[in-house]
Amino acid sequence: MTSYIAIDWGSTNLRAWHYQQGNCVDERRSEAGVTRLGGRTPAEVFASVTDGWPVNDVPVVMAGMVGSNAGWLTVPYLACPVALDQLSSRLTRVEDKAWIVPGLSVERADNYNVMRGEETQLLGAFALQPAMQYVMPGTHAKWVQVEQLRVQDFRTVMTGELHHLLLKQSLIGAGLPEQEENAAAFREGLAVGSHDASILSRLFEVRASHVLGARDRRHISDFLSGLLIGHEVALMTEHADRRQPIIIIAGNALAQRYQQALQFIGMDSVTLEGDRAFQHGIRSIADDLAH
Repeated sequence: MTSYIAIDWGSTNLRAWHYQQGNCVDERRSEAGVTRLGGRTPAEVFASVTDGWPVNDVPVVMAGMVGSNAGWLTVPYLACPVALDQLSSRLTRVEDKAWIVPGLSVERADNYNVMRGEETQLLGAFALQPAMQYVMPGTHAKWVQVEQLRVQDFRTVMTGELHHLLLKQSLIGAGLPEQEENAAAFREGLAVGSHDASILSRLFEVRASHVLGARDRRHISDFLSGLLIGHEVALMTEHADRRQPIIIIAGNALAQRYQQALQFIGMDSVTLEGDRAFQHGIRSIADDLAH
């Protein structure tokens, strides 16, 4: 088994793992994402987070926003369709210290899209759970079409960011008390969101319903979450093969919400933990580098 260092370097956080013979011997976390370097250079943050690790002796593989125009070095995207096993042969070297995994892009008249970091999760996910469609929930959810290891197409849905903006910076969330989790409110949101061709006309109703006393003011966040996720899932699976389960790559709490939404419209799903998929993908790339 390969010894290597893996770094998941996003916009707001950084996580690093040191592997010896395939076993993780140390893990470090930092809030020095590429948008929060605190006056330091990426090279300085890298040196700090890998202090004491054998960076000159083993492959160091980094993925995520570290390869963006806001990161350490702008790494070109690989245009889809592209085979995921090409990632390890298309890495970019940065300052003789590490390798950065390229992101993926789609550039067509009907779809302009980019991803960074998710491609590494997909590489691992396909090895662990081969499928034709994956969803990667989050601030900007990715829906990915894969055929025999080739990423054919993907789309991004800004559901997580939209939920945050509506709740924190729009009239919908104005004057609300501290929010509480409520499964029934989430299910009600799913029922509305998954049946509407457009939820634009429904958004103001979220506010009106609690102003008029029809909905509990403490449960608006979960109702809105259900509304947005329900609509996203119904829209993005409109032409999906319903005989094939969709693989959800996410942490447990978010995965459960998407699983519920898919179940609501009669679709099967399988959940794969995001960290596990990422680690499997990075290990595959490190193995290729070592050989």
